Amino acid sequence: MLTVGDAAAAIGFYSQAFDATERSRVETPSGQIVAEMSIDGGTFFVVDENPDAFNLSPETLGGTSVRMSLIVDDADSRTAQAIAAGATVVFAVADQPYGLRQGRVVDPYGHHWLIGTPLTT
Repeated sequence: MLTVGDAAAAIGFYSQAFDATERSRVETPSGQIVAEMSIDGGTFFVVDENPDAFNLSPETLGGTSVRMSLIVDDADSRTAQAIAAGATVVFAVADQPYGLRQGRVVDPYGHHWLIGTPLTT
């Protein structure tokens, strides 16, 4: 579950950056959104920040301990897609010694995404 300052905008970003699809959305009477999203069959949730429930975004916290790992067929193109949508490079896609061609970006809401493709031997 990714807590963000603006769930409606984040849903749009994740759709554009990662081809995520929105599977469901619940909006509370106060307007807070909880949405289930899917990327290549894997699901995650996006939720508006709610300090009263101790759900704080990376923007409020000044950082995050969360790193989402996205395994795709082409890490280079998917990373370029995320950057074009507004993500910022943390480290560029490169062959890693642990068997992935992988890079890392941070989305506009402060969450980090490792985007990788298994290296073939």
